[in-house]
Amino acid sequence: MKQQRGIVLVLALLVLLSLTILGVSAVSSSLNQNKMATSMQQSGLAFDAAEAALAGVFFESEDEILLTNAALLDPLSQARQGTQLDPNVEDLSCTENAKWTNRQMTNAGLSTNAVHTAAGDYQTEVKTRSWSRTAFVREQACRGSSNVIGGSNINCHVFVVKGCGQVDGRSTIVANSVSAAVLAPASN
Repeated sequence: MKQQRGIVLVLALLVLLSLTILGVSAVSSSLNQNKMATSMQQSGLAFDAAEAALAGVFFESEDEILLTNAALLDPLSQARQGTQLDPNVEDLSCTENAKWTNRQMTNAGLSTNAVHTAAGDYQTEVKTRSWSRTAFVREQACRGSSNVIGGSNINCHVFVVKGCGQVDGRSTIVANSVSAAVLAPASN
């Protein structure tokens, strides 16, 4: 009889141990999934900030009030007057700001006749920064509309624009780049 009680006790302990292991495993899996979801959410917020920074550059570059203001330069015109980027030699980095045209996106949004360089957070609920870098790459003959453009004094000015976003407290920066070609007078 005592031997049977000992076996029942051992079996009960094994069942409790199994349940404890399953419980710990479930809690651990839940915590890992929560961390992954938070990380994906923060990456999404940083990507949205990078996309907003790209949109801000094109907003300024198409702002007719800003374009007619002789005291201010849109980001593409400013980049055209700055350092030329050679993509074969260097990269347009989110962290290098001395050589490139810089813009900031804040929670104040975009407004016409303004150069968006003020520092501030793009989002304040989850503190997020949003900024862009713009660089002039080259001037080249425009492809395509050769009947219209051929023989004229117009070339395509090629730019690279990088939008950058970062959630506060994270070391990673999410970036997205686009190339833009603008019809402009050929420089001789």
